[in-house]
Amino acid sequence: MVHGRLSDLTERLREFARERDWEQFHTPKNLAMALAGEVGELLAEFQWLTPEQSAAVMSDPELGPRVRAELGDVMIYLVRLADTLGVDLVDAATDKLAASARRYTVEAAKGSATKISQ
Repeated sequence: MVHGRLSDLTERLREFARERDWEQFHTPKNLAMALAGEVGELLAEFQWLTPEQSAAVMSDPELGPRVRAELGDVMIYLVRLADTLGVDLVDAATDKLAASARRYTVEAAKGSATKISQ
């Protein structure tokens, strides 16, 4: 079960693809590859920025809208891929967060970026 606004977006994307007869192209492989491409475009917007510039990117009148658009593209392909695979993104993220909380306890991980081996 997909939740609230995410459910609405999922249905809108389904309909968008259906109306254009694009479902035939929306295989998991193609959607995953398109998602990776869009993530690459998002990364390109941050390339060469300082940490301070990247933190303030949404305040930049030129970069902010481009980052927002790329985030939209990433979201579209992620939601479409999850829908095609029958994955509830909210449940998947909730499960992953719970697993991360067990793996990265506050005591072991607080203030550290070090990866904890399993």
